[in-house]
Amino acid sequence: MEREAEQSEWLSIPAELGVWRENSPLPERRVRLWALVLEARGIPFRTEKSEDGWLILVPDDFLIAARDELRLFEKENHAWPPHIYHQAPPLKENAISTLSVLILLATFHNITRLDIAIANHASVDWQALGSGNAARILSGEWWRLVTALTLHADAAHLLGNLAIGGIFTIWLCRQLGSGLAWSLILLSGILGNLTNVYLNQPQHSSIGASTAVFGAVGILAAVNMLHHPYALQGRRILPVAAALSLLAILGTEGKNTDLGAHLFGFISGIALGFITGLSTARFGQPQKFLNVFLAMTSAAVVLGAWWLALFAR
Repeated sequence: MEREAEQSEWLSIPAELGVWRENSPLPERRVRLWALVLEARGIPFRTEKSEDGWLILVPDDFLIAARDELRLFEKENHAWPPHIYHQAPPLKENAISTLSVLILLATFHNITRLDIAIANHASVDWQALGSGNAARILSGEWWRLVTALTLHADAAHLLGNLAIGGIFTIWLCRQLGSGLAWSLILLSGILGNLTNVYLNQPQHSSIGASTAVFGAVGILAAVNMLHHPYALQGRRILPVAAALSLLAILGTEGKNTDLGAHLFGFISGIALGFITGLSTARFGQPQKFLNVFLAMTSAAVVLGAWWLALFAR
């Protein structure tokens, strides 16, 4: 076959077969792909470097076979890789509004330290009313999935969540918009707490915004993985790898650390981040009205949960 090929006229595939743009040299990456296809099918070929690019040639006796194989290859792979990766949109200037929410969380912590009376509660025991007590949640007090996210054991617990969570929350709000970002963070915290409740003993109880904080880490990692311009390259998993490292370093430290809540908040955030990244790639970023609606809905969920905790008895 080699001797016959040497005696044949060698023709350029791009120019003669119409598989590629006519008379247009091939990029080196395309030449390598086509060479693999032709080699796998036992079709002799040569490659030549021109001033503008590369050419791949086959003997004239193999024109039809080469054409069919390469056209089939191009047809089956024309949409690969899938175009789900897109450049991140411009960052939004909303750091002040995001910081305001964090300040409200700190203010609420100070309120829970006060000895105050509300309705039929002579002295409100905020942790007893709002902690993520598994048995009470499973018995129907679902609002504890939300209220537990707003409670902290002490000032150090609060400051730790504000310091770590503030960084990721501000960045996420700048990427997605405050309304969408806060609603996703809240939802990841709720889902993380709910999963933790079902997988723990009935006497298990937890408080703290850290479940939502690691939810924010997961959301940010997934969204940035989809935004990464290096599709199908190993570096596109770096955001998720970095988030996992952070979870391992910060999410497992401390005597009273609820590892399950951190892990499930993170996993929930990853799932929500992928859904959000794919949705915004297809439908675009939410407009101002929708962002405001989501922000108000998130606030209403938190306020409604505490209303139920205080009065649903």
